[in-house]
Amino acid sequence: MTDVEINKVYTGTVKKIMEYGAFVNIVPGKDGLVHISQIKNERVENVSDEMSEGDQVKVKVLAIDDQGRVKLTMKDLD
Repeated sequence: MTDVEINKVYTGTVKKIMEYGAFVNIVPGKDGLVHISQIKNERVENVSDEMSEGDQVKVKVLAIDDQGRVKLTMKDLD
């Protein structure tokens, strides 16, 4: 498995839309979560209004927790 680097920007594929955010595959075998508050600077009501499963999105790795869960952001990447 490819290592995921904090602060690195990846182009990933949206795998699953949830009420609280979206899971994005950033490297083979590794998904991260873009929390609804990290999609854009403005308030987002519905994740599905901003993206759909299968979309390609640019994300930056914010953190990786002790269990290997990856936290992502889509803010300030333009």
